Amino acid sequence: MTELIIPAVVSCVVAFFTVYLTIPPLIKFLQKNNLKVKDVNKKEPTMIVRPGGPSILAGIIVSEFVLYGFFQINEILVIIITSFIAFLIGYVDDRKVMGGWFKPVALVVASIPIILFGTYDANLSFPLFGSVNIPVLYVVLIFLMIPITGNTINSIDVLNGVVSGFMMIASFSLSTALFILGNYEIAIISLPLGFVSLAFYKYHKIPSRIFPGDSGALTLGAMYGTIAIVGHVEIIAAIALLPAIINSFLFLSSMKRVVEHRQINGKPVEHTEDFKLRATKDKTAPITLVRLILAGGPMSEKQVGYEIFKLAIFSGMLAIITACMTRLLI
Repeated sequence: MTELIIPAVVSCVVAFFTVYLTIPPLIKFLQKNNLKVKDVNKKEPTMIVRPGGPSILAGIIVSEFVLYGFFQINEILVIIITSFIAFLIGYVDDRKVMGGWFKPVALVVASIPIILFGTYDANLSFPLFGSVNIPVLYVVLIFLMIPITGNTINSIDVLNGVVSGFMMIASFSLSTALFILGNYEIAIISLPLGFVSLAFYKYHKIPSRIFPGDSGALTLGAMYGTIAIVGHVEIIAAIALLPAIINSFLFLSSMKRVVEHRQINGKPVEHTEDFKLRATKDKTAPITLVRLILAGGPMSEKQVGYEIFKLAIFSGMLAIITACMTRLLI
């Protein structure tokens, strides 16, 4: 156990500082090339640079290669390749708004390395109830899971700091669950995701200096989904991600089709005179987690973000409790 401390510490430090130190020059580059979008939740006209995906990807790749120097296991290579493919898909969408089905379909390609390297277990584990062997069905599940986690994380990127803060909480919860279950190597491999998210949050929190863009959000989501698969903790990972999953479900069920947020006419929230957020009465607008949170009355952007973080912490605790109960029954 003690021999795992050094790779864990080194990889986490590398992950954090790779992102933290590359963001400032990336911001300058994006500003120079006028790669900006409007921050719609600010009273004064505010343009924010995007995407921060390159720094997020750099933090993941560098830290995981550091870990590969210690462990030399295929799971690390799969995380690197899958994250890179997800980044490319997101970057295409950052530069040109694609159709609603582009990202879900394209992310199927990002699932292929998991199958090619054989870094999965066809036994789907249900906490407290045991596992079920579903060899063919599990391959189908892999092709679904990366698009689902990628787009689920992307769908919650709606306010300053939310997606990076949410991923920080969810990924640390997942890492804790992996440690509890005794899957130490995968737990350590998963830790850089939390520190990458933490470093990005420093620049993404209110008021944001940079947005992750689709390239950043899809990269975070794809890595999270890959960790869930290679760590055999799919259900626990889903529990930690519940607020984002509920958000996606509400959005899809209300819209009844896969569509880009930027292509929707009716907006789920609007602004009061003092520029607080409130739920819209527009029946054509999608139902989202933010809209539900605002059902009780107007709130500031920061307040809504904190409510989402509270939900993330609660879901993370449920995931950890589930891991503890599963461990006791092993």
